[in-house]
Amino acid sequence: MPAVERERRGHVEILTINRPEARNAIDAEVSRAMSSALDELAEDDDCSVVVLTGSGEKAFSAGMDLKAFASGEGGSIMGTSGGFAGIVHRNFPKPIIAAVNGAALAGGCEIVLACDLAVASEHATFGIPEAKRGLIAGAGALIRLPNRLPLAIALELALTGEPIDAGRAHTLGLVNRVVPANRLLEETLALAALISDNAPLAVRWSKRVMLGALSVPEEEAWKLNTEAMGAVFPSADAMEGSVAFAQKRKPSWQGR
Repeated sequence: MPAVERERRGHVEILTINRPEARNAIDAEVSRAMSSALDELAEDDDCSVVVLTGSGEKAFSAGMDLKAFASGEGGSIMGTSGGFAGIVHRNFPKPIIAAVNGAALAGGCEIVLACDLAVASEHATFGIPEAKRGLIAGAGALIRLPNRLPLAIALELALTGEPIDAGRAHTLGLVNRVVPANRLLEETLALAALISDNAPLAVRWSKRVMLGALSVPEEEAWKLNTEAMGAVFPSADAMEGSVAFAQKRKPSWQGR
């Protein structure tokens, strides 16, 4: 069985980490497979949205496979295109939605944080317990959590190492939706469909401006916004959207 299973539904690609016997922990094979898939999907004009999930119902991912790390796979686990799991240090142009099917701990939580949106099963949990083991969360949580949560809450998660449940994660805005486990993929794909029904160029530029604006002064953010308008407003899709609205029909997007 492949370490990462792939399935295409319409314009949505589903990537499933397929190591349920190891709580979907990330070894070198998973990192390489994820990296290769995301490299390919970034250039695939037929793919509008990526959904990332784990196999089974116990764990989304337990993070790095420490046995694999101890056996010398650390360089391959961390050193692929995109960093850990092929995703945490990647500037991916399209939306990625995490379908969190269970515990997302340590590097697993950091994978969720590297996604743009998240839908969680009711029994899912989130946490970065590295401090309990004399480590730090080195795959992006210490950078991303203060942007996603109030600083005191982000510090609580990092300094105590204690997990939070899906309900609290939703209340804090860490996940978009919490759903029954048997509806997780269905609800995630419904969210993905709402995105993939829209103009690909507009979706990608919207993501680019929002994420870019987080790390620059407002004046620089306005420059990025102006660049996006220059790319989107004259596009064929902008014209198609206006015409389709006037004609009361569904647009036929070209992605340009």
